Amino acid sequence: MFQQFHETASPDQGPARLQALRAVMQAQGLAGVLVPRADAHQGEYVADHDARLAWLTGFTGSAGFCIALADVAGVFIDGRYRTQVKGQVALSHFTPVPWPETQPAQWLRQHLPQGGAVGFDPWLHTPDQIAQISAGLQGSGISLRPIDNPVDAIWPDQPAPPAGPITPYPQALAGEAHSHKMARLGAALQQAGQSAAVITLPDSLAWLFNIRGADIPRNPIPHGFAILSSAGEAQLFVDPRKTSPALVAHLGANVALRDVGEFGPALQALTGPVRVDHATAPCWVLEQLDQAGVAHVAGQDPCILPKATKTTAEIAATREAHLRDGAAMCEFLCWFDAQPHGSLSEIDVVSALEGFRRASNALLDISFDTIAGTGPHGAIMHYRVTEKTNRSLAPGDLIVLDSGGQYLDGTTDITRTLPVGEVAQEPRQCFTRVLKGMIAISRLRFPRGLAGRDLDAIARYPLWVAGQDFDHGTGHGVGVYMCVHEGPQRLSRISEVALQPGMILSNEPGYYREGAFGIRLENLIVVQPAGDIPGADPRPMYDFETLTFVPIDRRLICADMLDQGERDWLNQYHAACRDKLGPRVSAQTRVWLEQATAPV
Repeated sequence: MFQQFHETASPDQGPARLQALRAVMQAQGLAGVLVPRADAHQGEYVADHDARLAWLTGFTGSAGFCIALADVAGVFIDGRYRTQVKGQVALSHFTPVPWPETQPAQWLRQHLPQGGAVGFDPWLHTPDQIAQISAGLQGSGISLRPIDNPVDAIWPDQPAPPAGPITPYPQALAGEAHSHKMARLGAALQQAGQSAAVITLPDSLAWLFNIRGADIPRNPIPHGFAILSSAGEAQLFVDPRKTSPALVAHLGANVALRDVGEFGPALQALTGPVRVDHATAPCWVLEQLDQAGVAHVAGQDPCILPKATKTTAEIAATREAHLRDGAAMCEFLCWFDAQPHGSLSEIDVVSALEGFRRASNALLDISFDTIAGTGPHGAIMHYRVTEKTNRSLAPGDLIVLDSGGQYLDGTTDITRTLPVGEVAQEPRQCFTRVLKGMIAISRLRFPRGLAGRDLDAIARYPLWVAGQDFDHGTGHGVGVYMCVHEGPQRLSRISEVALQPGMILSNEPGYYREGAFGIRLENLIVVQPAGDIPGADPRPMYDFETLTFVPIDRRLICADMLDQGERDWLNQYHAACRDKLGPRVSAQTRVWLEQATAPV
């Protein structure tokens, strides 16, 4: 199986490791150190080599950081991990800190009133991050000092950096030759008066050069760096063990493959002005440019927006991937409903679902570790079942099942909340409010120029009316055989990026009651120009095409809470599930599908 169930958190080892880190701090005259969950590429997912935060603290969430001082160590976590962190760190030595409500500078001022130097690894922090903290520390007597990574110094069996092979990605699926991408981005640099751009994001490398990698589990992206010139030529810096004659032939004469160790000298040899994305590049890049006196300007990675706005070929490909994945989900759901109540565990569910996806003979990986949380585990938003935490599905439970697959033609991400036998009325009412929010986003038309922050509240309104809410964004961007979490597009109150046609997003409102149950529903959607409506204003409008087709469990719906428009959408959606998936599933599952999609 792709997914394993061994325990990765080590809360019992955290105190000794923290003590060793504090010895390094004392030897270097530091009052504290920053330990982020990050690598040199600022990806959400990190290789085992870069899992320093998890190794030190035991916390395995996909976002957060630790600030270790001589007498206190704060683990900063956002709303998704408030429950999870309590079971993963030694609370006697590590203090969970709500973030972003509490900013690191604010926390440092409180806990270091005497001032002092706080160390950070310039490979693991961006200029924007360091600038923000430094601004908040002005006048406090606290300074930030770049240092060699202190966790690496005390980690005796740290895994080696990854060296997965890099492979060409078919142009027919990408929809545009990498030489054309390089040429048009280079022309934009030239028009801006910039000689080159530094690219450090793995998914930007994958998109720009039409390549995929194997350095990060679940995400087919390569670790490396690139310099793109205004002439449309590039240098790609990677570990030579990742390359092959096929890759060299694919890249062609305009891409020079170089050892990753040559990245620093190549930066210092540039003639400015050079564009550097201060939100994604490591501070180390600016250090190299400054040492050589190379002029540089802050600017967004030129790949980010083009990558997010999918080509016609990418959208067509991912539609097929979602139908294939939807058929596998239906086979699983048919199987699930046939099992006696109380006979399954969370691991049974995860294993069975992966098996149905594998049966397509097209699955290359799962797109993230499947979340299968039943009962109180459902309230842990990013719960990962282990042999230690594995829980049986008890009658009356809800189970939150969030999963996805990586296929050559697309990346899927779907969440369904399922009942185990008869479920009480209150959880069904909460489920229906979540469904109403999901339907509201699915039906939405909105003017061009709006961002995710403008739409996020629409999914929350049915919950807000009942005095309820959820502590994560309504949706994240998704790639095409790429990262399941992709920026910059989001449906979130903090997203200011205008939505554009071709952007794929998740639509996943939820509700979580700690210690009791969780609910989440998720489809993937893609932004498209809205069709004309008679009598409408002549202004550009967008709406969403739904990509995910899997029935929503009707047994959890309080039908009297839906208005007629919501009923119509649900019935039309279920009819589309039946029509699109019926020819793709087994005869037994086709019978189940007919029942699961009956009108509400």
